[in-house]
Amino acid sequence: MAGRRRWSTEEILDTAERLLRTSDADSFSVRRLAAALGTDSSSLYRHFRNKTELLRAVTDRILIAAMDGYRPEGDWKQCITTVAMRVKEAFGRHPQVAAIWGRYASGGAGSRLVIEEVLRALRASGLPDEEIPAHYHRLAILFAALISSEGAVESVTPEEREQGLESFRVAVLGADPERFPALAHFGRDIRPLHENRHAVFEAILAAQLTQIEARIPRPAPPAGV
Repeated sequence: MAGRRRWSTEEILDTAERLLRTSDADSFSVRRLAAALGTDSSSLYRHFRNKTELLRAVTDRILIAAMDGYRPEGDWKQCITTVAMRVKEAFGRHPQVAAIWGRYASGGAGSRLVIEEVLRALRASGLPDEEIPAHYHRLAILFAALISSEGAVESVTPEEREQGLESFRVAVLGADPERFPALAHFGRDIRPLHENRHAVFEAILAAQLTQIEARIPRPAPPAGV
């Protein structure tokens, strides 16, 4: 009788990514993954100790793909924006994984690549070294929150999206103007969460970078000026 095939780590992660395109993290399981590979769960535990470790490996591989071929260009703000957009676009191809990125953040090679480039850009900005970790932390939370939120929106079914739009219309356009006067006043200009998210991501990121820029010490003027 032929022995059971041995799957490589990359083949396991390929299959996990495919499963996650049609299911969320809660319904994803090592058992389902093993069934898709035609093996048993015990063989996968030789590669990953548990589901959490496997999902972290999936997210890290997406970060590695995001940073593939990256070369710093432009000033520090352009570098951070480029890294952020690369990560956003990479997770945009895997919305189910994007939705869980904040929960299963990796500590692997992909994560280190992103952290290194953001820290390098912040140091190039002229910020004092003691302030850089705090600003990095804020940017990391911003990236994860916005990208996870976008992934959650993109992973809903068309039926769920239409139901959400209908609920939005009722909540916003049907609001009682006496009880919700501001909502009634601005209602026709309020947009659903999924609209124009790309531009909103860039605008929020730009605002955060502007705040950082304001913290950069300015050189003292020449004496006698």
